[in-house]
Amino acid sequence: MAYLVAASLTEALAALDRGHGAIIAGGTDWFPAQGSRPLQGDLVDITRVEGMRGFMPDGSGWRIGGATTWTDVIRAGLPPAFDGLKAAAYEVGSVQIQNAGTIAGNLCNASPAADGVPPLLALGAVVELASTAGTRRMPLADFLQGPRKTARRPAEVLTAIHIPAQPDKAQGSFLKLGARHYLVISIAMVAAVVTVEEDRIVKAAIAVGSCSATAQRLPALEADLTGRAVRDVLLAGAALITPAHLSPLAPIADVRGSAEYRMEAAATLCARAVAHAIGKQGKSNG
Repeated sequence: MAYLVAASLTEALAALDRGHGAIIAGGTDWFPAQGSRPLQGDLVDITRVEGMRGFMPDGSGWRIGGATTWTDVIRAGLPPAFDGLKAAAYEVGSVQIQNAGTIAGNLCNASPAADGVPPLLALGAVVELASTAGTRRMPLADFLQGPRKTARRPAEVLTAIHIPAQPDKAQGSFLKLGARHYLVISIAMVAAVVTVEEDRIVKAAIAVGSCSATAQRLPALEADLTGRAVRDVLLAGAALITPAHLSPLAPIADVRGSAEYRMEAAATLCARAVAHAIGKQGKSNG
């Protein structure tokens, strides 16, 4: 077994192309997944590859390096549309995990309960994958194919996440329901990015995690919220959310909650996440 700390993306991709084992960034998911088994195969560490970490304006949007840690997310100076992503970053494990764990690792691990996925879906994230054959991009929703399953090929590295430009007044939020406050796997979670103008919602993006094999956007709810008066949305609360709005979800029953409970929780969290985003805009405007 060899541990290669790649000095460049070219070196990392060449090593993977030769069949040299797994990619390591923070390793916070990969190492625990090995359990007590002896480690086999070579590891390629990409944490020192230039351009793989941090936030950069990208045309009209943003580029997030794949090796960006959750602590980097928390500390970054980002527009209010990213507040949901920041809130999710605080929920990723402990502070030690946040210091080491990366966005790309969270996505490639493809857990249905991955905290980073709903806010990135709500932001319209697109992933960038590189190999010796070239670079390709795809929407995050297409990249995630099921529990622990993605569209990443064996010799590819998830190098970056691209976020399209958000409206100037867009505000993000993230809420998570779990059995305890800290170090918890969610029962349900919701991210929202909402834009309000003249006391009406002009754009809404809502994504739900832990209630299906992969986190899901709710396009029917987004469409129904668009154009509604803020006052009406806040007064209606969870009563506004219909079964049709939640139709993309397919929650399971497990030790953390029944399928019915998860669906009810999702409806409540959707209403609260939207209200939270609206409320933060009201504070910023006041």
